[in-house]
Amino acid sequence: MWDEPVEVVIGPDDHFKSIRGSREALAYLMTCWPQKGGDSFALAKRACMEAAEGRGDPSTAASAFRAAANDAGILR
Repeated sequence: MWDEPVEVVIGPDDHFKSIRGSREALAYLMTCWPQKGGDSFALAKRACMEAAEGRGDPSTAASAFRAAANDAGILR
């Protein structure tokens, strides 16, 4: 679990979802992400995978996910 959730906008009606941890972020990246590919997406995917497997830092994963969401235009 992350210290603070990262909120992302989903759908055209500006609904949002709170992502609370690396596993949830990884699942979101793989299934719902609007723009797969790109540097920030790849960094977030790797950071979240490593944190979910216990090999990486959760705060690094949260920061990478936040940056990727910002780049994708879905950060709330």
